[in-house]
Amino acid sequence: MSKILIIEDEENLARFVELELKHEGYSVDIKLDGRSGLEAAITTDYDVILLDLMLPELNGLEVARRVREVKNTPIVMMTARDSVIDRVSGLDHGADDYIVKPFAIEELLARVRALLRRINIEDENSNGKTTQTIVRYRDLAVEKENRIVHRGDEVINLTKREYDLLLLLMENIDKVMSRSLLLETVWGADSKVETNVVDVYVRYIRNKIDKEGTENSYIQTVRGTGYVMRSK
Repeated sequence: MSKILIIEDEENLARFVELELKHEGYSVDIKLDGRSGLEAAITTDYDVILLDLMLPELNGLEVARRVREVKNTPIVMMTARDSVIDRVSGLDHGADDYIVKPFAIEELLARVRALLRRINIEDENSNGKTTQTIVRYRDLAVEKENRIVHRGDEVINLTKREYDLLLLLMENIDKVMSRSLLLETVWGADSKVETNVVDVYVRYIRNKIDKEGTENSYIQTVRGTGYVMRSK
């Protein structure tokens, strides 16, 4: 049973997240301020820490920094502040991931699962059990055996279809892939869906992987044909 620490001063939110995590089979502890949260994080072994940014007594950045001095426990920063500088600061202070309030509980659970999968794969790799095949494109990286997508240090949570579609494009850099080929490969030759579903899923992927404020998408549209990821 994976053990999770929630450090969050909004007690109602903390209790709600606790119930959802316990429903998923996790063991959960809650601390309502930064100082007691830091003590728990250091003295007890947790698999994941969910850490609020704005905390009484000791803020989340300082908690993350001090935890990182002695432990590598994965940290998901939870905050209502969504500026680029806040995200960068959280990651620079040791957070592994970042989720903005208000968030859908399904998204938080997916991020926790992704971190736990990554830990398991890293443990297996350190024991010589599993070798990851990594597909890279610019700052995107796909761990094929683990089915995890990273953009830099950030884990990108994709559905199975989104993952399969992105991986197919990344494995065919500079090759224009028609909508019909993408549909047949990802959805299957016997699929009854229309080819425009590919456009919908490319939009979903772009919303997740493209950086804010940039005009050039990782996935480029070839008008009248399909999509491509170009090396230049």
